Amino acid sequence: MDEEIIACISDENIKFLHSGQIEKSVFPMHRGDAHKKGINHLIIRVFVITVAPNNQIYYLVQKRSKVKKRFPEYYTDSASGHVLYKKNLNLSDIQEEAKRELTEEFGILPKHLERFIFYDLNSEEDKGSTEIAYVFLGLVNHGIELKPNPNELEVGSSRFYTKSELSAILKNEKSVEYSSLIWNKLLLVDLDEILTLNTSKNKRISSKKDIALFLGRFQPLHHGHIYMFNKILKLYKFIKIGVGSSQFSKTKINPFTYEERVNFITSALNKRGITSQRFSIYPIPDIFNASEWVNHVISIVGSLDAIFSNSDWVRQLFQNEGYTVGEKIGIFKKKYNASHVRKLISKDNRNWTTLVPKEVANLIKDYDGIERIRIVSNKVDLA
Repeated sequence: MDEEIIACISDENIKFLHSGQIEKSVFPMHRGDAHKKGINHLIIRVFVITVAPNNQIYYLVQKRSKVKKRFPEYYTDSASGHVLYKKNLNLSDIQEEAKRELTEEFGILPKHLERFIFYDLNSEEDKGSTEIAYVFLGLVNHGIELKPNPNELEVGSSRFYTKSELSAILKNEKSVEYSSLIWNKLLLVDLDEILTLNTSKNKRISSKKDIALFLGRFQPLHHGHIYMFNKILKLYKFIKIGVGSSQFSKTKINPFTYEERVNFITSALNKRGITSQRFSIYPIPDIFNASEWVNHVISIVGSLDAIFSNSDWVRQLFQNEGYTVGEKIGIFKKKYNASHVRKLISKDNRNWTTLVPKEVANLIKDYDGIERIRIVSNKVDLA
């Protein structure tokens, strides 16, 4: 296990995880080295429930094996583990790893999961370093046969518990602190609502086709964005365009100012006959708080009938809050990608001009954006 390559992160970049910028924030390191050197790293925590026919909720709790080096015979979450490093790591990758941990520790296969959602992002202090925990909630079929892994956990005590049984464990038995905090929180909330077993939270879901929100950073705007705008405007009467990370500029991943990005959007849409009667643009500054981000966005843009984004992070956060999330719309994603455009510009490759509208290319030149991107391309900042 010490030879596993895990996803690590520096102190100053942890905040960017709350904006979904995972792949730009992490770096690889052997698990053993990360622990010895006290390097911050990403982990997974999974909390699983099942619902009986009489609507009683049961909680899947693991008791760690007595041979574990850390917290032997402590009660903890349903499953947990380190996030393995991979290039372009994203939320979907982490979610798949969480499912893998559940299979390895309890024999629960993905097909047994009725619902599996990202729930929270927590920082946990651990011997001089920080573990950043991606917390997932799962709903499994009632009556599923568990196959506890004796190498990972105590078989007899790792099972489904009633609410009162779990409360007693958390009060009277040894338990991992961070897992206990989450279990206690889950015991107090309406899990039916969180996992959308009932429809109360889905009141935000709309069947209207009036207003759609599209979120992006537009660093810079490219033909892929235009394709998405056109697709959305065929379905909806009006599009609200949120410009993410609006407070940042002149950095490696955010070279252009908010005002410059607004000009990219308006010039490209006006050139294609799309007037301001069909769109509006809003600044969406990063607040580095995943749990408050959706409310933050809505406080700025107001009402909407659907949200569109190709970011798994954005989609999951809005789904968790009960909003209608439109299907992913993309065209040659590896080609029409702002990171790819910036990379071509930094390498003085003229092919970048074929990936953006002509009017946007002209604006980039007017803003001295080519030289700006060259200057910031070697910086390590993430803002």
